[in-house]
Amino acid sequence: MTLQVLIVRHAPAEERGEFASTGQSDDLRPLSHQGEEKMRQNIQGLQRIISKIDGIVYSPLIRAQQTADLLASAYPNARQKALSALAPGGSESAVLAYLQSEDDAKTIALVGHEPDLGELATWLLCGRQDYWMPFKKGGICLLEFVNGVEAGNAELRWMLKPKQLRQLSENM
Repeated sequence: MTLQVLIVRHAPAEERGEFASTGQSDDLRPLSHQGEEKMRQNIQGLQRIISKIDGIVYSPLIRAQQTADLLASAYPNARQKALSALAPGGSESAVLAYLQSEDDAKTIALVGHEPDLGELATWLLCGRQDYWMPFKKGGICLLEFVNGVEAGNAELRWMLKPKQLRQLSENM
């Protein structure tokens, strides 16, 4: 069975330095209002090319969770789950193990952070621990596993910048 994996970088969050002045952990730094609005538009564009998402798996950091919630509002039948392996510095092999455990899913969205997502995508595509696929905030790519869910077996179907996703939404 084919598994499609959407890799989604969280939407733009509040300014790091400004939020740090609140004394709260960066894990709690939320999306900015503008970031939320841009991500809603990105998701409208995504809906033009992806009709269904079975699962939305996200980093436990609040900005990734908020991005996942925006996705869930557009794909209400998708199951949601926090996965610590998607947090900064998380385990690529744990993300792969999660994907391998999802026997009934056809399309799963992974919501996380850079540079981890770029490293994950590179590893899933070529099996190398490398980084050559940077994601802009709110950017999304689609990987597809046809012959087993293993590192190096994914195929890149597309990678869209946030602006390109918003352009798709404007053409609705």
